[in-house]
Amino acid sequence: MVEEFVFDNTEERRKHRKNGAGWVEVIVGSMFSGKSEELIRRLKRAQIARQKVQVFKPKLDDRYSVEEIASHSGMTHVSNPVMTAQELLDRIKDDTEVVGIDEGQFFDIGIVNAVNQLANDGKRVIIAGLDQDYTGKPFEPMPQLLSIAEFITKTHAICVRCGETANYSQRTFESEALVEVGASGKYEARCRRCFVPHSDAPTVL
Repeated sequence: MVEEFVFDNTEERRKHRKNGAGWVEVIVGSMFSGKSEELIRRLKRAQIARQKVQVFKPKLDDRYSVEEIASHSGMTHVSNPVMTAQELLDRIKDDTEVVGIDEGQFFDIGIVNAVNQLANDGKRVIIAGLDQDYTGKPFEPMPQLLSIAEFITKTHAICVRCGETANYSQRTFESEALVEVGASGKYEARCRRCFVPHSDAPTVL
């Protein structure tokens, strides 16, 4: 369940804008937990409020579309595919008020400074991504983004094995690569009890 936070309040947003202050919102969780869906929801609310929005995603994530961010539930939003954090910065327009970034874990470490710079410039930055990799370890650069964020939302999925709250992304095929873009068929949402840390043994229970 995702709660409404103070930064979604119109009066609070106006106060921040009047002071020229930007901020960072980070949405994290396992795969299939609704991160992109929550990101898209906030971006659409900003557009309804007639704010200038720019959205970005890493080029390597082309599972559903090259030029859209997409949730597993089918929600989409037009985005700009970029290779690096610097390319993202170079594409920011002066009058942009809200910057949305999906799949933050696929960006280089420069995304941390980029996000800080954007917030310091008075922009609201909303970034979503996996907080853990397929081994259950912190997925850089998300932990560093969490440390600089004013607001953090942790989303959860449902474990496909037992139905409990899922916090892990279980890789269901053998690969040593840290980054393997995929969805259902390659990954499953698992709870702590059902998650199998990566080893030389098959990961499928």
